[in-house]
Order: sequence, then C-alpha cells, then structure tokens
Amino acid sequence: MDSTLLSRRSHVDFSSPVLRDAEISRTARRHKSTGITSDDNWTGASTSRTQTVTWTPGSLLRQNLTPQSFSASRLQDVSAILGTGGISSHLVQTPGRLGNVSMMSSLDESGWTGTYSPQRTTMLNSMNSPGYGEDVTIGAVMVQEDDPGEAATMSMFREFLHAFLNHPSSEVFDLVKKYEDTCSEQMGLLKRIVKHVTPGQQKFSKTASILWLLRQEMVTWRLIASLYRDRIQSSLEEESMFDIAAPNASEKMVVEKLFQRDSLVRQTQLVVDWLESIAKDDVGDFSEKIEFYAKSVYWENTLSTLKQRSSSSIGIGRPLVYELDPDAPIRQKLPLDDLDREDDVRLLKYLFTLIRAGMTEEAQRLCKRCGQAWRAATLEGWKLYSDPNINNGESQLQPVEGNPYRCVWKACCWRMAEDDQFNRYERAIYATLSGNLKQLLPVCDTWEDTIWAYFRAMVDSLVDQEIRASGMAPSETDELPREYREASWTLEGVFEELQATDKKRVLEENKEHYHRIQKYIILADLDGLMDEFSEWLSKEKALLVGHLLRFMTHLILFFRTLGLQTKEDVCEEVLVTYIQRLINEKHIELIAFYVSHLRHDLAISQYAAFLENVTEPDQRHQCLELAKEAGLDVASITKTVVENVRKRDTGEFSHHDRVAALAPNTTEEDLKKIDVIDWLVFDPAQRSEALKQSNAIMRLFLASQKRDAAKEVFAKIPPDSIAEIYNQWEEQAMDSALPAEDENAIREHLCIRAYLEAYDAFNLWFNHVNVPPQKPALAGQVSFTEKVAHEHKEKKYEMDYGIWKSHLDTLTTDVKEKIYNVLLFVDGGWMVDVREDAENDPERAHQMASLRRLCLPGLCFILHTVMHKAEQYKECLQLADLVASHRHKLYEVFTKTEVRSLLQKLRESSLKLLDLQLDPFGYEVQS
Repeated sequence: MDSTLLSRRSHVDFSSPVLRDAEISRTARRHKSTGITSDDNWTGASTSRTQTVTWTPGSLLRQNLTPQSFSASRLQDVSAILGTGGISSHLVQTPGRLGNVSMMSSLDESGWTGTYSPQRTTMLNSMNSPGYGEDVTIGAVMVQEDDPGEAATMSMFREFLHAFLNHPSSEVFDLVKKYEDTCSEQMGLLKRIVKHVTPGQQKFSKTASILWLLRQEMVTWRLIASLYRDRIQSSLEEESMFDIAAPNASEKMVVEKLFQRDSLVRQTQLVVDWLESIAKDDVGDFSEKIEFYAKSVYWENTLSTLKQRSSSSIGIGRPLVYELDPDAPIRQKLPLDDLDREDDVRLLKYLFTLIRAGMTEEAQRLCKRCGQAWRAATLEGWKLYSDPNINNGESQLQPVEGNPYRCVWKACCWRMAEDDQFNRYERAIYATLSGNLKQLLPVCDTWEDTIWAYFRAMVDSLVDQEIRASGMAPSETDELPREYREASWTLEGVFEELQATDKKRVLEENKEHYHRIQKYIILADLDGLMDEFSEWLSKEKALLVGHLLRFMTHLILFFRTLGLQTKEDVCEEVLVTYIQRLINEKHIELIAFYVSHLRHDLAISQYAAFLENVTEPDQRHQCLELAKEAGLDVASITKTVVENVRKRDTGEFSHHDRVAALAPNTTEEDLKKIDVIDWLVFDPAQRSEALKQSNAIMRLFLASQKRDAAKEVFAKIPPDSIAEIYNQWEEQAMDSALPAEDENAIREHLCIRAYLEAYDAFNLWFNHVNVPPQKPALAGQVSFTEKVAHEHKEKKYEMDYGIWKSHLDTLTTDVKEKIYNVLLFVDGGWMVDVREDAENDPERAHQMASLRRLCLPGLCFILHTVMHKAEQYKECLQLADLVASHRHKLYEVFTKTEVRSLLQKLRESSLKLLDLQLDPFGYEVQS
C-alpha cells in the first residue's frame, strides 16, 4: 500500500496553490508546443530564451536561497528549498551580483574595469551589427548555399565580437547571457531555413550539425554563467556569514545553512538546475495538448467495465481488478482495462519527462487533470518541514510548511522504486524523489540524463546526510539503505562512474567536444580544460568547426576577464588558430581585435602575416585603422610585413659577369616587394622606416640589374620624405643631429637616386644615338626633277641632323654629369656611409660594398662609351686619372678583368687621338 501511504503522509491540501489551475506556471501558459509522441526517443521544440532566466530549475536549490546574501530573511518559502517548484537564484543575475565592482578588489584589477578602454570604445563605434531579414528572404537566399547552416551563422563571428565590445568587464555575466541569446537566435534562424527546403538533402544534414553545435554552445554558456557567478560570489563572501544552524532549527533552516556554507552542494544543485533547464527547453509545454481516454476520473474504462459486469448476467470475461484504490493492481495482481493501462504508461512517461525538466508542479497539474489527484499527492511530500511558530514569540500563528513525515515519505518512495511490479517510468519518478540512483539510471539513455541522475542523487544524499547529522534522524523502520546514507560523493567520482557505464551512447557522447568542456567547467579544472584544448589542436586542428573555435576563444577571454590563471601557451595557441580561421574565411574586420589579445611579439608576427596577403589599398587602410583601434603596435607590424616580403626568395649579390645571362624582367615576387612599401607610406611618422626598407629592396634589385623594378620602388617614396623626417625630428624638440641610422638612410636614398638618374640619362642618350636621321641617297641616272627633289631632301637632312646632333650633345652632357655625380659622390663616395656611429648592420654593409663593385665599373664603361661616341677622346683618357685617384679609390672596385677591359677601351680612344694628329693623351704634338 505504498502509494496510499505516500498520499496520506504527504499532508497534501488539494486546495493549495500547488495543484490549483490558477497557479499554472506563466511559462506553461506562454509557451505552446506540439507535444511529444509516446516513442522513447522523442524530441520537443526548443523554446527561445529572451529573459535572464526562463526555466524552472531542479529539485533542491530554490529561488530564495542565493549566494549574494545568506540571511534567513530571504527564505520566504520553506517548501521551496527542496523540490521542483521555483527558480534558483543561482541562475538569475540579481543587482547584488557583481553590481558593486569595489567588492572585487581581491580579484585581478585588470579584469574588473567598469568603463570602456579607448581602444574598445573606438572599435565598438566602428562596428555595425547586422540585422535579420524576413523569413522568406532568409530561406530564399540561404537555401542556395552549399552549406546553408554555415552560411547563415557567419554573422555570429561578428556578433560575438560586437557583444564583447559592448559590455565592460564589470558586466561579464551580462556578456555571457548575450552569448547565450545570440546562439538561441541563430538556432531559430536555422530552423526557419530548414522549413523552406526538402528534407533529406545532404547539405541540410550539415545544417543540422551546426544546429546541434549551437545548442550545445548555448547551454554551455548557461552553465558557465551559473557556476562562475556562484564561485565568484562565494570567494567574496565573509566566512562569518556561514553559521551553523541552531540546535532546534527546522529542516528548512538546516538545509538553508548547508547551502550557504557548502559550495559542493550548492554548485551540484546548480548543475542539476542547468540540466533541467536544458530538458525544459526541449519539452516546452506539451501537457496542454496531451489527450487521454480518461479525463475526469482515473481508470474510467475499468470502472465502466466493472459497472457493466455488476449489472449484467453475462459472463465475467477477462479478469480485471475489482477494486479501484491506487494500490489495487499491485495488491490484487490483476490488470486494468487495456485503454487505462495504455493511458497509465503514457502518462507515467510524460510525468517523468516533466520531472526530468524540473516541472514537478506541471506534473502534478497534469495528474489532477487526468483524474489522478492521488498521484499528484505522492509528488508533494518532498517539501521540508518548518514551523515558524517555534521560538517566534508572536501571538499570531503562522502557517506550518512542508511535510513533517518527509522521512517516511522518502522511504516509501525508495521501496516503490525498488519494486519491479511498477512501470519503469513510475519507478524512475520515485527514484528521483528519493535519490535512488540505481533505479533512476535505467531510463537515462543520454549523457545529459545520466549526469542529471548522478547529480540529483548526489544533492539528495548530501542533504539527507546533513539532516541526519543535525539530529533529525527517523525511526529505525524508516531508515534508507546504509550505502545511501553513508555515501561519499565527489564530482570527480561522478565522472569516473560515467566513464565506466555500459551504455554505448553515453560513452560516445562523453567524447563530444562540448560535453568534455562541460565536464571541466563543472570540475573547475581549468588546467584540464586547457590540456583538452591543446590535444584537440594538436590532433584535429583542421577538423575543428569554426563555431567551436569561436567558443573556445571567447571562453578564454571570459577567464581572462575574471582574472583566472590559465595556461597561456594553450590560450595563445587557441587564439592563433581562431585568427587563422578568421583569415581563411575573410572576416577582415574581426582579426585585429583577437590579435590584440596575444603577447606583443606574437601579435606583431600574426598580424603582419595576415597583412602580407592584403593587396587592395582601401582594405589596407581599413586594416591599419582597425589595428590602431585595437591598440596594436602598427609601426612594428608594418615594418615586419615589409621585412617578411623583402627577405623572401632573396638571392645573393652577384657580379655582373654572373648576372648578365639572367633576364632582368620583373617577376611576380618582385612585384610583391615593390607593392609592400605601401604599408610604410600611409603614416608620415614612418617615413624614416619607409626609406630604410625601400633602400634594402632597391639594393636587391640593383644587384640583379633590375633597375626598372628599383625605379618603381623609388617612386613609392613620397618626394617630401626627407623633409618630413627632419621636420619630425625637430618637432620632438631635438637640437642634435639626426640619428646616425636615419642620416645614413637618407644618404643611401640619394645615392640610389643618383645612380637611377644616371641610368635614365644614359637610356635617353642610347635611344637617341641609335636613331640618327638617314642621309638621302641618289641613284645613278636620274631626271632633273629627281635631282631637285634630292637637293630638298639633303637640306632637310642637314637640318634634321643638326637638330639631332644638338640634342645628342645635350644628352651627352647630361649623361656625363649624372654619371660623374655617382662616381664623384661627395663625402666619401657612392654607397658609403658618412656616420660611423650607427648601429652595426653587417648585411647592409656587405650589400653596399658589393653594389660599389657591381655598379661603379659599369658606369665607368658607360661613361667611356658616351664620350667615345661623342668623339671626346681626350676626356676618355682622363677617365683613367679618375679611376686611379687615391682620393676616390675607384680602382678598389675593379677586378683585374675589368681593369684590362678599361685599358683596352682607353687604347682605342688613344688611337683615335693619334689619327687626329694629337699625342696619345690628346695634346698637340710639339714639333
């Protein structure tokens, strides 16, 4: 007669608010879903979560027990401490929670600034959060994508960053709630997309996978907010607040004090509440749409059959119960009518589903609506007993709360759960209420269900142990099994048990990424979580979904905001992987922010590597602005970009004889080196660096005789750069000379300009000298008319030749001047530094010395050719004096072969002088 005893001992008043229709929860009224089938593997519609908390949590920790203030005055409803009726304040962010930032002085100050940083404010102003279109528009556009689920959720990357920038560090849990809401909204979007398509298409199986991932992310953010809000608040509470309950305290007060002082019990209940909220999201409110054959009287089909048999003389027929008290089928071992039995099976499953979702009041209401008020009564006995009139001292009596025979009620629940005559779901219901884990596990087929069973039983056992320890022990006949009463619970032990389960599905789900994350969040094992992240990145980096990487990244930022210590190397590895994913998926506007959370040197290298592939000028400007807003070292980044490109595929400096066979054409890699200088000219403050880097690139091009490429690099430098460098130095109130490095860079820039100008002048001369006017020729026998025409052509030729010769003389003079500017470069010579106090740069020194050897001999040969062609033979021979001069030391840059070649050319000029009746050096012969 266990169920009858349960009904009697529960002290249930069916006029109480628990069972009145008027007290149907607002959630149940607001949400209407399609209901669930009788199949074991049902799935319900997920409800949107737009309020701070919209679920009814689990069985033990109730709304009035908060970690913000553990005063007894907050516990207005004794019956709400133990059961499934209210909302746990651990899952509700109240004004006291993190509202006073000054309370958090014990935490990392850097993580609790109440205002935006300038970089955060600027980045926030530069971002525009996209909105959503109409459902039809969404469907029409997204269904065309190869992976509509991925395409539809691309905005989440931007929305998460926008949320982070929009919430100061002191509102960290508001931020987590925003993350959860964003996931919920995107889930709704995906569901709307799926409605527009034909089921069964392969690409929409991917959408379903994304939908599952977002659901897991959503509930994980919910778990994080719940647990870490409690952990932070607990770390701020004074130990003096955790008093022991008075000797004559009621069960309610004992449990209240337990939850105040014991974080294990409190956080275990938070996990139960969390798991029940997940189940409630899936359940919605199907109870309004459940139809049963029996609606007003329970077992009405059996009752009708028994009435017919009692008034009929026809044979009895199939045996049925002949009494209709709740225990009759078990006591008499006789069946009910088939329709009633079917109703009972379906009802029990629905009741367990509601209890699994923390909706005990809904379960009771459903029992009453189906004519089984006695069953609703059996679900009432969990409430803790409290008599506020004891030690009250007031004349007016207060109502007594709870069940004074709760221990007896619980023992009855335990025995019913052990009795295999009852339906498996009925046994599971009473196993849940009594903490009988062994009988609860058989109906838990998923990871979440199994964890819920363990944690629910754990809280129940710890609460029961506390009540017994307080001296409120039941009589011997009501004792629960010893293994339950003396169980030693740990969070780690629960997960070890889970790993040893024989249920294949649970083992498989235990390996899923989000379940692994949830495990470590529950255990508060950040090192273990970081190790898990590291293992994923080392083994399956390419397989990690972008949304999972986004979650991992923002979880790390959450930990940093709270000032929690984590493994920085793993955190940076996660951030770098996420940044690379953003780069691959072209989320240009998001990259700078995440790079700013890396250490300085790594941030520079990562953003520089990203910028290398940004080629559009407008996009480059945008990337640099975003880097400034994120607080990155833009000068070091742009310098690194240029150096990375400049040093790529760099050949060694070679002598002209060895590069002569190479085609001096500009390659694709050369174009990248030319184009990369643009990164340094956006900001006038970087003109000095632009000069240095452009010099380095032009040295490489000059060594390969790619003078056209060098000219393009030179053209990238604004003409006012040298003046700008001097102006910036003066603006710094510096009266001293420029730094040696800057002064040497300016001189090198001028050296290269002189060399390029010399070659430009020579090219003009060469192009002109090879296209002289053609002298007209006259055939042998010609007419008079032809002779006259010929004479006119000769006159025109002479005129054209005079013009050509005059221009050639001008070009020759210009070439000579430009080449001498190089050969006779002031203050030590071409490509020679003036300041020797600069920082030593062996590579640069080597390249400049090599360029002197590579370029100066060639210019000497060109100068000789120009003068020889202009019949300036005497000046040709004077070139020997220039080369041999100890002042300029040009002879040092000539090889022996080049000297012999130069002497041969000088010999030819000397022979021309002899032909002109002059001495070999161009002077008149003395008679």
